[in-house]
Amino acid sequence: MSAVKRLGAQIFVYGLATVLPRALSFLLLPLYTSVFKEASGYGEYIFIYSWIALFNVLLTYGMETSFFRYFHDKKLDQDRVVSTGLWSLVLSSLSFWALASAFNDELAQLIGIRPEFIQKTVIILVLDALVVVPFALLRAQEKPVRYAAIKSLSILVNVAFNLYFLLFSQKQFLGREIDAIFLANIIASAFTLLWFLPAYARHRLVLDVSIWRKMLRYGLPVMLAGFAFIINEVFDKILLTRLDSARAAGIYGACYKLSVFMTLFATAFRMGVEPFFFRQSTEENRETQYAQVTYYFVVLGSVLFLSVVVFLRPLAQLFIRDATYLEGLQVVPWVLMGALFLGVYHNLSVWYKLKDKTHIGAIISGIGAAVTLLMNLVLIPKIGYMASALATFSAYLLMMCLSFFWGRRVYFIPYRVGPMLVYVSASAFLAYLSFQLFDSNWALKLTLLLVFISFVMVREYKDLKVLLTPSKR
Repeated sequence: MSAVKRLGAQIFVYGLATVLPRALSFLLLPLYTSVFKEASGYGEYIFIYSWIALFNVLLTYGMETSFFRYFHDKKLDQDRVVSTGLWSLVLSSLSFWALASAFNDELAQLIGIRPEFIQKTVIILVLDALVVVPFALLRAQEKPVRYAAIKSLSILVNVAFNLYFLLFSQKQFLGREIDAIFLANIIASAFTLLWFLPAYARHRLVLDVSIWRKMLRYGLPVMLAGFAFIINEVFDKILLTRLDSARAAGIYGACYKLSVFMTLFATAFRMGVEPFFFRQSTEENRETQYAQVTYYFVVLGSVLFLSVVVFLRPLAQLFIRDATYLEGLQVVPWVLMGALFLGVYHNLSVWYKLKDKTHIGAIISGIGAAVTLLMNLVLIPKIGYMASALATFSAYLLMMCLSFFWGRRVYFIPYRVGPMLVYVSASAFLAYLSFQLFDSNWALKLTLLLVFISFVMVREYKDLKVLLTPSKR
């Protein structure tokens, strides 16, 4: 329990590091949904940044997770691991920049982005790739405060320049809103890289071939898994644009953003848990610790899911200023639950990471990506953006189940399956009642939420008391 309490403190700090920057970024949603005159304009922005997310995975090729794996390997020199990771990404990023510059028009035609946006997209991708290892190093060295400070400052710069370009220099960027967003992003990414230039200066150009091969062997399956995961996350917006319209992608993309609350929680949890899993891998009671961590994630995630659904309409009216987008709110509960399943999947994935079987993660994510693509291709022409929400839900549910049942055969962890199912099922049922039957009855909606929270607190009273009691020194 003490290890879990320490993890809770780490997750809290990483939560701030993740939630604060992304919350600031989320505040751009009302700005974007008001400055774009048509939902199709916002849809084009969503389309471009979906491609950026896909290429981000390719340009980092699993180096972050691979870095964690070998940074803690006592047989290897940590400085050489850091240097190899840093300079590997430098060389690959600059090579990509050169190729993209040489084939600008061909790349634009291939992915459907206007040629004038390609170079700006590439600059963002390269700048972001160059800070992956420095950020990972801060996490590995357990410096969450510095991590949070740099992340937060970067997003503040991004938000500030978005506000300046889109509000105070609105005439200059009238009809060129995406140019303004690109420029703000490039400035913020360059600012972040400047913070880490000393890290590059401290690590001379050493690319240890033996370490690099190890990192690639470990990281490439992670990249494939990450690529499949990003397909699940963003390719639905690309397909919506192609198979339906940019307007449909804009509406879906805006409402999809409201799942950010679950995404932030799951991301903060994952960022604290991933190093924790590797640190605990030599402890005797590690399987029990892993099970406890996943259980608490499900408990807290179920409460968060129901809370967001209960307050969904006021949240939507607060963050989405144009009523055009509100017609897509029915997708949010499905996407939220999908995000919860994804968070559980990340917790369950500990078994193949510890067993150095990262290719299994690629297989599972690949199956999820296939479900996403198939359901979107078949259902978008029939039911529009609702198809994308159902595909997201189904893919993450399947990935979670595959990881659980496969993991039980390879590396048994005593998960408390029954209670976790009770929490998820109860929150889903109450969310259905709140959203579908009592949507205009605030007294009943709040009662449902309070009943569920009380139910959780009664069941988990003993563990909560231990977790919240300060540790004796």
